[in-house]
Amino acid sequence: MTDEQDLDYISGFRERLGLPGIIDVHTHFMPEQVLRKVWGYFDAAGPLIGHREWPITYRDEEQVRLKTLRCFGVRAFTSMVYPHKPDMAAWLNDWSADFAARTPDCLHTSTFYPEPSAPAYVRAAIEGGTRIFKLHIQVGNYDPADPRLDEVWGMIQDADIPVVMHCGSGPAAGEFTGPGPMRTLLRRFPRLRPIIAHMGAPEYSEFLDLAESYPGVLLDTTMSFTDFFDAADFPTAELPRVRDLGDRILFGSDFPNIPYPYAHALFALERLDLGDDWLRAVCHDNAAQVFGIG
Repeated sequence: MTDEQDLDYISGFRERLGLPGIIDVHTHFMPEQVLRKVWGYFDAAGPLIGHREWPITYRDEEQVRLKTLRCFGVRAFTSMVYPHKPDMAAWLNDWSADFAARTPDCLHTSTFYPEPSAPAYVRAAIEGGTRIFKLHIQVGNYDPADPRLDEVWGMIQDADIPVVMHCGSGPAAGEFTGPGPMRTLLRRFPRLRPIIAHMGAPEYSEFLDLAESYPGVLLDTTMSFTDFFDAADFPTAELPRVRDLGDRILFGSDFPNIPYPYAHALFALERLDLGDDWLRAVCHDNAAQVFGIG
């Protein structure tokens, strides 16, 4: 698909559904040196991506990437940052706050790590107006139910701020990935609003169970149902549950770190044949309600 075909499909998709735009809850904007290292890891086909080729489709400078999203009609997006070691999260939060201040269509995004300083910088992020947090359990290699995070989870639960969590075991399992640690966390903090990235791949059924058990649990579609990720692997018997949970599912793309055109992520949802109302909710209305976007 050419860039022009990509734009034409997305424009037609929005027009068919009568969407005022797309809200993408899973996009990555990071400090340049961090993003270059992330791209280098993808280029090397490292173990965390399953030792598979993963070409970056939108390997452009920051302003070009912003222009691309806006041309696609994306009216709100995130700057998913995440630490892989201590003494990194606070610095990322400072960068992300500055990025949000100069990028009005970006939902102010923050992160944290199990470390003694976490309560202080998470409190500062909340007081500074963060709209969403991001955690990557696979990359950070920590238990989301680590007692060192109890105070943090309590603050986030009380503030009712969603947390995008890459906690499924795809594309490669980690020591703390999978539904078990999340189940433990939710038993202790049942009012949390986690957004399970990638629909919880590959433990789809178990994360759908969690969503049915806890009303605050949301899921994002990031890379799910695409030809690259799992079009043939998602259990089709679960599609009725995906339809029934349509008010709890949010569109995510993983832009710019995707190995296919942006339009394919939307096409992958459309071909599920779950209906126009489902698509409108997932691609715009659910996130608009969660984040108060008029």
